Amino acid sequence: MADTAFSANDGGAGTWLEPDPTGLLVLADGTVIEGIGLGATGHVAGEICFNTAMTGYQEILTDPSYAAQIITFTFPHIGIVGTNEEDVETVNMANKSAVRGAIFRTLPTSPSNFRATQHLEDWLKKRGIIAIAGVDTRALTAYIRDNGMPNGVITHSPNAKFDKPAMIDEAKAWPGLVGMDLAKEVTCGQSYTWDETPWVPGTGYGRQETPSRHVVAIDFGAKRNILRLLAGSGCKVTVVPATASAEDILAHNPDGIFLSNGPGDPAATGEYAVPTIQKLMETGIPIFGICLGHQILSLALGAKTKKMAQGHHGANHPVKDFTTGKVEITSMNHGFAVDGDTLPSGITQTHTSLFDGSNCGIEVDGKPIFSVQHHPEASPGPQDSHYLFKRFMDLIDGEK
Repeated sequence: MADTAFSANDGGAGTWLEPDPTGLLVLADGTVIEGIGLGATGHVAGEICFNTAMTGYQEILTDPSYAAQIITFTFPHIGIVGTNEEDVETVNMANKSAVRGAIFRTLPTSPSNFRATQHLEDWLKKRGIIAIAGVDTRALTAYIRDNGMPNGVITHSPNAKFDKPAMIDEAKAWPGLVGMDLAKEVTCGQSYTWDETPWVPGTGYGRQETPSRHVVAIDFGAKRNILRLLAGSGCKVTVVPATASAEDILAHNPDGIFLSNGPGDPAATGEYAVPTIQKLMETGIPIFGICLGHQILSLALGAKTKKMAQGHHGANHPVKDFTTGKVEITSMNHGFAVDGDTLPSGITQTHTSLFDGSNCGIEVDGKPIFSVQHHPEASPGPQDSHYLFKRFMDLIDGEK
């Protein structure tokens, strides 16, 4: 429910007043949660998940992997570092974001950071993100934990006018993410070259001017920092749309092929992506996949994917790498997972989640092909998983 306000305008006795809600979250089961609307106005349906990260809210809200989702932030204080033009992960959507909405415990605080250029609420408006605050996010997270990620509608109306029955009907009618191909909504429209390298304190982002390798990245919803780390590893990066054919990709004469992260049901995107990847695997060119790229690669190898009850969303997920025996703290964002029990012979499971044992990585025996479910570019460790990019470079150099 929305936060209450205390008033002493009745001669000193004081009364508790419940302000009219300007934001609502309506679940498909008819639950109505009131709050304080902020950001963009309007309403939109989506799948409601929760994210346990304490930092990085701007990167989270611009991650294309969150397309068609409404994010509940479990950390209660959001907004202290403000926003800026650098910490944006979306490549292809200009001033818009793929995420449908955001849910906060308290109203965003004023920024207090030397890199901040804009208040979070103003930034939400600019990017068209509907948000509500004043919600008991602990209770909502517990609901998702026990019942799975529900479909719902989030709305912000400054005049507090809502058609709740219509919103409930809309939430019930929204089909959900199973069977939904969202990569086509967030991928690039045409191929382009990427040369921006990772951020360095005092100088910002750099440029790769002397690449020694050429990687083609298939964009299923790629994050900027993945492309930066590829460029920073000495690569010229050519980004191609999710629907690019194997012939189109090979025409670029790549030394390596990267399969990006992205949103939606991997089985739906795989209908056109799997045949392409299967052709690419026959060439012997090294292949590296992350997140959705990992799932689609697994499908191409004969495994299956499945919908998760609550998914993995956060920056504190322990993953074990069986090739090194080490445990790394990772960032994750996925609602589907590779079913490890369906991996065929010739495929080795290299990583698993220490939270629930779910698959987090594979490699093809005897071939330069591997992938991981987590996000090594997100740096929660902060660099626990950066070795994966070096592993990819070593495979490329070995083949060259």
